[in-house]
Amino acid sequence: MENFNQSFEKYKEKLALYVPVVARVHGKSHPEFLEVQKAYQQIIEKINQNPNTKPEITNELTKLKEITQNYQLPQDTCESYEAVYTMLAQIDKAYFLY
Repeated sequence: MENFNQSFEKYKEKLALYVPVVARVHGKSHPEFLEVQKAYQQIIEKINQNPNTKPEITNELTKLKEITQNYQLPQDTCESYEAVYTMLAQIDKAYFLY
């Protein structure tokens, strides 16, 4: 199992591409995703402040779980939306395991 830093590094480029696109495409019909985008941006800011340490992002990950109902995918979304939730769930899991 990957630790948090490994997991984040693995997904950060795809998330940087997918999150804004999913927000633009699905934001009107799924306004909760705009909250996901905001929480993810807060995570990025904290990681960038201390890139070589495990950031304190418990509150942000908890908020993501609440917003997404534990990363449950809405029925009328695309593969990119699903990919974002899957990657965020993996990062979340890695964060709390290590």
